[in-house]
Amino acid sequence: MNNILIVEDEPDILEMVRYNLVQAGFEVAVLEAGDLVQQHVNEDRPDLVILDLMLPGIDGLEVCKRLKQDANTRDIPILMLTARKEEIDRIVGLELGADDYVVKPFSPRELVLRIRAILKRNQSVGTQVVDGDALVTAGILTIDKAAHQALLRDVPLDLTSTEFKLLITLMERRGRVQTRDDLLDTVWGYEYSGYGRTVDTHVRRLREKLGEVSDMVETVRGVGYRFRSGNM
Repeated sequence: MNNILIVEDEPDILEMVRYNLVQAGFEVAVLEAGDLVQQHVNEDRPDLVILDLMLPGIDGLEVCKRLKQDANTRDIPILMLTARKEEIDRIVGLELGADDYVVKPFSPRELVLRIRAILKRNQSVGTQVVDGDALVTAGILTIDKAAHQALLRDVPLDLTSTEFKLLITLMERRGRVQTRDDLLDTVWGYEYSGYGRTVDTHVRRLREKLGEVSDMVETVRGVGYRFRSGNM
């Protein structure tokens, strides 16, 4: 049974989320302030953190930053809860390493579906037996699917599970344009056309980590992204 930590200071939302997650079969812990998160996570590591951005003490963006900068907690998936007016905060949160976000007001069913998709993605990346060749190469860039590792000139890249799956998807479909909806469906595990910004932000983060070969991930304006098929 997966253990979920909810960090939310609005009592009504906190109880609604807690109730629906328990009904969906999750174990749930709750916190109402950002400054309590790091200690809790270190003592009782959750499988996923649901993190509101507007929190007393330390806000959600700072909490996200600290969790992702700590080697012991950076692999814990984070799903942010945001208000519609906080678009810039959502973008910043994704750039800091959050895996996904849900906009308030949201339906409990959508939240549960997002959580299941994130958990499935993280678990499958680490444990799934991948069909086809275990190594996918493009010049100096190599993906070792069995080891869940990307290497640039044989040096491992520090990718999140989402970035890793995004890179695999683009490389295995090299030369073919992938729309944002295609990538949402394949990488994130859901269809939701309103969340294309999630894809854009993760692609930007992936390019930064790819460094000298970042131009292999091409933007096809008005459509999506493509991994360049030529040699590097």
